[in-house]
Amino acid sequence: MIHWKKYFAELVGTAALLCAVIGSGIMAEQLAAGNTAVALLANTLATVFALYVLIETLGPVSGAHFNPVVSMVMAYRKDLARHHLFAYVVAQLMGAALGAWAAHAMFELEILQWSTKVRTGPAQWFAEAVATGGLLFVILRSPEGKASSIVACYIGAAYWFTASTSFANPAAAFGRMLTNTFAGIAPSDVPAFVLAQILGGFLGLMLHSLLKSEHQPTHS
Repeated sequence: MIHWKKYFAELVGTAALLCAVIGSGIMAEQLAAGNTAVALLANTLATVFALYVLIETLGPVSGAHFNPVVSMVMAYRKDLARHHLFAYVVAQLMGAALGAWAAHAMFELEILQWSTKVRTGPAQWFAEAVATGGLLFVILRSPEGKASSIVACYIGAAYWFTASTSFANPAAAFGRMLTNTFAGIAPSDVPAFVLAQILGGFLGLMLHSLLKSEHQPTHS
């Protein structure tokens, strides 16, 4: 059976998510007159709203992962057939790049660019592990039909309580290294973020398992 619709949904959803994250960051930076807190708040709200909508609309098609760590954990749990994992991750990474480029095009910026924004150090790595662990925990604990709102609320909160502003997603880190704007991250800082995210994701799975939840994963 051809499963291209699942992969296409992951590509479109990840592209839209990154477009929302990066585009709202550009708009916020332009309008906030140098007030970083206001810019981050605007960036947060746009991301939360976009995430909720994307999970609701694309969840029935692909599960609305938009995140390689989510797909990895779901494949490990056999909630995602393991032969789909590679295609999911490729689609997510492609979507992240397309989302960044779409945001640039809308704001008349150079399409192809690299971030120079430094985001590194043990505190930020730990923050990414916490953010991603929490994300997987709430995904796996979400009651049926409520994952979209719970996940969106968690990400909105994690933007503010983590030192890294909660990327919590290797595809997001990949897409954000392709933009030298408010939401960017320097390419040299991405590998450590990704490692922390993978570790955090499986720690979130472990915590969920220790609590012996009876909920089935309805995730995003």
